[in-house]
Amino acid sequence: MILPIYLYGSQVLRAKAQDADLEKKEEILQLISDMKETMLNADGCGLAAPQVGVSQRIVIVDGRDLADRFPNLKDFTRTLINPQVIWESEETAEYGEGCLSIPNVDADITRPASLKVRYIDENFNEQEELFEEFAARMVQHELDHLDGIVFTDRASQIRKKMIAKKLYGISKGCVRTHYRVKTDKK
Repeated sequence: MILPIYLYGSQVLRAKAQDADLEKKEEILQLISDMKETMLNADGCGLAAPQVGVSQRIVIVDGRDLADRFPNLKDFTRTLINPQVIWESEETAEYGEGCLSIPNVDADITRPASLKVRYIDENFNEQEELFEEFAARMVQHELDHLDGIVFTDRASQIRKKMIAKKLYGISKGCVRTHYRVKTDKK
């Protein structure tokens, strides 16, 4: 089922998500399926459960559509349940980011160039994986959502000032998208 994506300003995007209850496998698998359908419908490359109004530590990333620019993403899809960052590189990389919850806004964001994450996959097996290059950026962007952080929080002060009016408008639902969205606005 395609779910609405919560927009900037929604409380669920600012809350620290709770661990997913691994005893509720069917519910988790249904949520993951709905998230994948929602992400594909919105032409996204990643989605965190809080973005669809569910405050659980689940993210999905799919870089296959970016493989023309980033060949290492040719087969890159992951589902991360209850992820934990266990290492980040000191080396950083800067790149432009956008977000389905903050449509029509982008900013250059500096992040660690690589990181290692321990997580449960959608088969409920524990994994430990090193993410590098753009895959690392995708994963970090989505993991931030689990801690109530959106990418614009990491933008430079000047960029924050430049996009402040857009962010205010988005928080009030004044934005056009080709996908379903939702706000806390009454």
